Amino acid sequence: MSDIMSDETKYELAKELGFAHKVEDGDWGNITTREAGSLVKKAVKMAEEEKIKNMAQNIE
Repeated sequence: MSDIMSDETKYELAKELGFAHKVEDGDWGNITTREAGSLVKKAVKMAEEEKIKNMAQNIE
């Protein structure tokens, strides 16, 4: 995962979290603080999992 998350990735996370309908027009200002926090939390978890996966591959 890159340092900056693509809009496509953010939209996919929003779909998983149930608020993609609010950002279909590209305006992320329509989401609540709680929704934004949930998106960030999920993105961090994904990044951590990716890092662990990469570290495990380097050990093998």
